[in-house]
Formats: sequence, C-alpha cells, structure tokens
Amino acid sequence: MKTALVIMAAGIGSRFGGGIKQLAAVGPNGEIIMDYSIHDAIEAGFDKIVFIIRHDIEDAFKQAIGNRIEGICAGLGVEIAYAYQDLNDIPAGYSVPEGRSKPWGTGQAVLACKGIIREPFAVINADDYYGKEAFVQIHSFLQGYDPARPYELSMAGFILKNTLSDNGAVTRGLCRMNDEGYLTDVVETSGIEKTAGGAAAGGRAIDPESLASMNFWGLTPEFVELLDRGFAEFFEKTVPGNPLKGEYLLPIYIGELLQKNAVSVKVLPSHDKWFGVTYQEDKPVVIESFAKLVEAGVYRRDLFSDLKK
Repeated sequence: MKTALVIMAAGIGSRFGGGIKQLAAVGPNGEIIMDYSIHDAIEAGFDKIVFIIRHDIEDAFKQAIGNRIEGICAGLGVEIAYAYQDLNDIPAGYSVPEGRSKPWGTGQAVLACKGIIREPFAVINADDYYGKEAFVQIHSFLQGYDPARPYELSMAGFILKNTLSDNGAVTRGLCRMNDEGYLTDVVETSGIEKTAGGAAAGGRAIDPESLASMNFWGLTPEFVELLDRGFAEFFEKTVPGNPLKGEYLLPIYIGELLQKNAVSVKVLPSHDKWFGVTYQEDKPVVIESFAKLVEAGVYRRDLFSDLKK
C-alpha cells in the first residue's frame, strides 16, 4: 500500500536565529535533519514525500533540499509533492484578523495537504531527528489501513529520558494510555529537567521511562476531512478570544477527538534517542550526534547510497 511522509517545514524558526532553522547543516556532507528523516522513511517503505512549506521560503528550501531530494527520489521511485501553508487559507466566511502575521499552527499545516494526500500518511516535524524505529513502526501500522475503519490512528511514543536536554528545561507532551496501549490523553508539561533520579518538572518527579509525544503521527486520508471541520470550529470558538496568537495545533485537536471517542490512537513505543535544533546552541550537539551515528555505521557517510529501487 502506498504511504506518504508529510514533513512540516513551514515553521518560522524565529527563536533559532541566523536563518531558517530547518535548513541548518548538521551532517558530515552538509546534510540537514530532514535528509535523515527522508532516508529513514524511504528505508522503512514510504514511497511519497510531501513537504509543507511557505511560499516565501520556497526558493531557499528548494536550493537547500528540495531539488536535491527530488533527484534522489526520482531514482528510487519515490514521489515528491509540495503543500503551502498560508495565513490567508482559512475557512469560508471568516477573515484574517487585523495584525495577524503568523500562520495558524500544525493543524492548518497538515490541512494544506488536502487534495494532495490520498493515502495513509505519517506527519513529522522538519527539525526533529526521530531515529529509524519510529518510521518502521508507523509504516507497519499504516500498512493495515482499512477505509472501513478510517479513524484508527497511531503515534510514535518516545521514552522521556531519550528526549531530554543537557542544556536546560524542555516542554513535552506526556502520554496517558489505557492497558491496551491506546492514547487517552497527551498532557503538555513544561519545565522538564534531567535530575539525578531521572526527570522532574516544578519540583515534582516524573518517570523517565514514561512515553512522550514528539509530534510523529500516523494518520489516514479521512482524518484530513475531520481536520477541515475542526478548523472551522477553531475559527468559531478560539480565534475571537485570541486573534493574533491562537494556533490550531494537531495534538490538541487529536486530544479533542479522543475525548469525543471519535478516533483511536495506538501508541507505538520507540527506543531511539530523539534530538532536534530549537536554539542555535543545539546545533553543535546535533552535529556531534550525527557524526557518532555515521561512525557507528547507523548511516553511511554517503547517506542515500544504501537505498535501492
């Protein structure tokens, strides 16, 4: 079954500084984090890549990755498509609030794929490294897609200790699950720090073995229809109270659907270490991490050379 990887690369990256953070070179040959995600996705069996970008970064994006990846994917039989997140792409009957300059969040980003996505798909952040296991797990789950059960979704759950920073506190979505491993809630928790005992936030100990959501989802084409309806509800209920900064966020909306029992989300644990580039100071650590992965043989120095059509 055809499966797509949707990469959310439209983020402004204002906290990073010095350019668009998703395009920061971190690999031994100037590879960016997306290169490794695309490699791992193709290796796992994904055969379509959709980049969500903004029109104003299109040229820089294609120069840094798009044109090169298109060439690589053409030789591997992998389809490439682009979707564009736009501030003005909003539900009919509404208008963009005066003074609003930022797009509407990750929910709107995925909604930009409407008409492009016709197969089960995974969604990831452009600037996060997830490791190989999550791609294998999500791809395997998506292979079981049945249009008769269109709202059976999945999510990669990362062990909390594998997502923490040595440089300070982080915010993570901590997963609550039932006995069958299905998500019941994601609790957004800020100020999580490494401690001698594992992890803590606000002086309260947190189980370092608990699972965290890093915005890696396995979704269905029918889910995009739900997302469309939810966006109209967001404009009706949320935007009036927070017109300049309100965001339509994918995990928040999925949480609302869970509360209504409208979807199920199977949590697929990954034991790989996550890392990402959020601040400029993160970059040297990420570069060193990829160098170690190459040295250990997890990746070839010529990254895509091990993939065959």
